[in-house]
Amino acid sequence: MMAASPLRRTLLAAGAAASLLPLPLLAADAAACDIWPHWSGFKRRFLSEDGRVIDRSSPQSITTSEGQSYALFFALVADDRDSFARLLRWTEDNLAGGDLSASLPAWHWGRRPDGGWGVLDDNPASDADLWIAYALIEAGRLWKNQKYAALGRLVAERILREETADIPGFGRVLLPAPRGFRPQPDSFRLNPSYLPVQLMRRMAAVTGQAPWRQLGATAIDVTVRSAPRGFAPDWVLVKAGGSFQPDAATEAVGSYNAIRVYLWAGMLDEKDPARAVLLRALLPAARHVERTGVPPLEAHTRDGEASGTGPAGFSAAMLPFLSAARLTDAARRQLLRVEARAPLDDSNNYYEQVLTLFALGWHGGLYRFAPDGSLIPRWTCKER
Repeated sequence: MMAASPLRRTLLAAGAAASLLPLPLLAADAAACDIWPHWSGFKRRFLSEDGRVIDRSSPQSITTSEGQSYALFFALVADDRDSFARLLRWTEDNLAGGDLSASLPAWHWGRRPDGGWGVLDDNPASDADLWIAYALIEAGRLWKNQKYAALGRLVAERILREETADIPGFGRVLLPAPRGFRPQPDSFRLNPSYLPVQLMRRMAAVTGQAPWRQLGATAIDVTVRSAPRGFAPDWVLVKAGGSFQPDAATEAVGSYNAIRVYLWAGMLDEKDPARAVLLRALLPAARHVERTGVPPLEAHTRDGEASGTGPAGFSAAMLPFLSAARLTDAARRQLLRVEARAPLDDSNNYYEQVLTLFALGWHGGLYRFAPDGSLIPRWTCKER
């Protein structure tokens, strides 16, 4: 008889419990704390020996600061200190000019037209920078490494200086990058999937800086007000005075960027007041998945019309949200779809794999976010 896969064992456990609510953190024994086969598989497929996450679906074999930031988070969840150190060293050396304390990382690196290798676009990406700062700060706390903690705080301070703006009549917002996202003097192009509230909470708690609390508040506001029909857009324009308009380039469609909005919202702690607000605002998207059995590939956020079939990574990304909304049958069907489509077996699809790692790691109880945004990894049960 063939041995059950890790995901199959999750499915069986969920069926035995007659629920797809997240597994409790303290249910694991000490041995289970050391095992995350999905992360091991991701490393084999995408992580080079020197610490570079390679998007093999790209002809340029690109690396993005996003990929580095997510891998740093996964390494921390897995208590994989060696991989964390290699990822950080490569990021600092190749994306930040050798000094992450002095420069935010470039977002895009790969093979140049002349055949050489290096930075392809030096504009940073604020979502990656936020996850890097978060991973460093939490690694410093959990691993008792003051260097990581201090470096994370420096990155967080640079984010505030270089990647935020005050929109008159609305408040301070996180810009997608230092350059290129203010098409008009009174217009700001924002990405709701760059705004995980739990990370804003943590930055505010650790730094004690009021701007981070403001960023947390506007992150909630942007997410809710950009989704008038309950579907998040990839991009949105916010005007001075606080009015919202469809993004001219994407016409308020939500797809590969927006799927992360549901993922971050679903993983918020039950005690975070933003959780109920976001669940209520985005519930129509969850109801669509419940009704049709699949996440849409695209949603037209102004009229609520959805079309196409999203890949299995979208199903994974919806799991925390469906579980948080107590749509148990819908969550079960998405988990079965992930098993049937097996996105973690596709060696080239980097983005589907990271969505699935985030979702299945959370669903399997490998980590949680506390109300203040701090990370609670399951391996800390060894210390209890």
